[in-house]
Amino acid sequence: MSEAATKLLSETLGKTVLIKLRGDKNIRGKLRSFDIHLNIVLDDAEEIRDDGTSKKLGTVVIRGENVVLISPSG
Repeated sequence: MSEAATKLLSETLGKTVLIKLRGDKNIRGKLRSFDIHLNIVLDDAEEIRDDGTSKKLGTVVIRGENVVLISPSG
């Protein structure tokens, strides 16, 4: 992972992010931690479905190989 990406993610710790995963899944939650492989831990996570509904997931660990995109979310 690049130094710029690490810095950006470090500044986002504790804030809400939207993560797009392989298989067209979207997860939103508070970024708790990450590592150099882009493995991510989210608190208060929820799956955002295509119809606009969401499903509460709680604390989740996302394996880095499944991450397509990470975006700050309001």
